[in-house]
Amino acid sequence: MATVFLTGFPGFLGSALVERLLDRHDDDMTVTCLIQSKYRKQAEERAADIEADADRIDLLEGDITDAGLGLGDAYDDLQDETVEAYHLAAIYDLTMNREPGKQVNIEGTRHVLEFVAGADVDRFHYVSTVVVSGLYEGRFTEEMLLEGQRFGNHYESTKHAAEVLVQERTDEIPTTIYRPAAAVGDSETGETQKYDGSYAFIEALLEQGEYAVVPAPRGAGDAEFNVVPRDYVVDAIGYLSDIDESEGKVYHLADPDPPSTVELIKTLGEAAGKTKTFVPPYPKGVVRGLLESLAPDHELVESGGFEFQTWSASFDCSNTIEDLEGSGIACPRFEEYAGDLVAFYRNHPEIDDAGMR
Repeated sequence: MATVFLTGFPGFLGSALVERLLDRHDDDMTVTCLIQSKYRKQAEERAADIEADADRIDLLEGDITDAGLGLGDAYDDLQDETVEAYHLAAIYDLTMNREPGKQVNIEGTRHVLEFVAGADVDRFHYVSTVVVSGLYEGRFTEEMLLEGQRFGNHYESTKHAAEVLVQERTDEIPTTIYRPAAAVGDSETGETQKYDGSYAFIEALLEQGEYAVVPAPRGAGDAEFNVVPRDYVVDAIGYLSDIDESEGKVYHLADPDPPSTVELIKTLGEAAGKTKTFVPPYPKGVVRGLLESLAPDHELVESGGFEFQTWSASFDCSNTIEDLEGSGIACPRFEEYAGDLVAFYRNHPEIDDAGMR
């Protein structure tokens, strides 16, 4: 039976994307998800949630860091059956060490590419990230990749190296690349699997009274803080992956008109019901030092997210906007869904900053 191969289930994006793929394809098409053994229970529960199509989801335990994807004898049969592939699995951690990032993000992508190259796929869909831009200053287009940029952490550098591998084989493998900005919860419900990145601002705001103070590094009033709701990312991938025009293209799934860091914090403050939110500018080292001494476990300290408060790049979304035209899919403005993010955070304190992408 023909199948769609997918990595990154039951992760944040992968879980939602599987539903879109099942809806798109006929009942005789399955989706085969390569899962880590430690996520078996979570994957089974997530598949069961998709009640109407749970029997069309095949869960195969494996490991992308293994050249054979940890599949053993099942490798060749799965390769023969695969007609389309989506690679989402990655370590998303701005503070990760180089070696695990290399093994998962770079070597894992290399191994998936080898698998796909041996399959007769109609298309390979690779989920990259806008932070392949690294510390590039200025407008970063969808055609740019090798710009001599430096990188602020091993997540950026390993995801960049992985996309280089993918782009090097586009003549051989029909490919579409998606570069999401930082994904947050659903724009309608606020639902998310983890609280990281910009959720540190929500945490800081809700810990304070009617008047809140959230210091930010100098330059945060001018720097774009680009986040996108999960449903936009998944809807865009679901649509773009199904059109012929997307072959060979790169898509920035980012907010084309993002708020600055200061604007984002103040919008969250308003959504949290604050009478006034003050965002005083301080040297980055001072803000970091204060948090490290007063709240060493705060998400802003642990996540490495300081750099993104003064992001030096902005992202051109021309390919995305052009090819989504007429689809009804567009990135909502941050202020339209900020309240949903805050409400979900308030109502679900059991969620933490751990999770899969």
